[in-house]
Amino acid sequence: MYALMALFAAVIVFLDQASKTWVVNNIFSSHCYAGGDPSVCAGHIDTLKDVFGVTDQQMSAMPSQADGVDGVFHLSHVHNTGAAWSSFQGMHWLFALVFVVFTVAVVWEFSKKRWGFTTFERWCIVAVWAGGLGNMIDRLRLSYVVDMIAVDFMEFPVFNVADCFISCGCIALIGHLILFNKGFWKDKK
Repeated sequence: MYALMALFAAVIVFLDQASKTWVVNNIFSSHCYAGGDPSVCAGHIDTLKDVFGVTDQQMSAMPSQADGVDGVFHLSHVHNTGAAWSSFQGMHWLFALVFVVFTVAVVWEFSKKRWGFTTFERWCIVAVWAGGLGNMIDRLRLSYVVDMIAVDFMEFPVFNVADCFISCGCIALIGHLILFNKGFWKDKK
């Protein structure tokens, strides 16, 4: 079962990184339009050239956003040096620390099976961990996370594929623990 979970995590990371690469190569960062911060724009252009190999000609042809589902979402290109709602801006050490501690806890739990998680809950934990890994790859490689999914029907921060797996994994895990795994909450004597 752990081999399937590892494959599931690899697919999540691949989908996340592939979507971010597509966005970086096809949508110019919205920070560089309408009077964006010149230092952010210069850094973005350097990253496009150095990390992703995008040419000046390709950059000049990039739109500032791409169509999604009309009235539901569109694709944008935003750099986030923080977490959800841009909280904890620039605190890379904190994100790295949380990810390392979470990774150690997951490895310990999966090897010892001491906390009483069900198989479904373990799959949720893998989804959360893989999403965290996708964002950690961005933080280590780019010093920010690439976000791209902008919701049109309500005011909501721009997010990415990794964030979807983190959020859905957490919601499913907590919901399952509350509704279906009553044994998890009992004191073990």
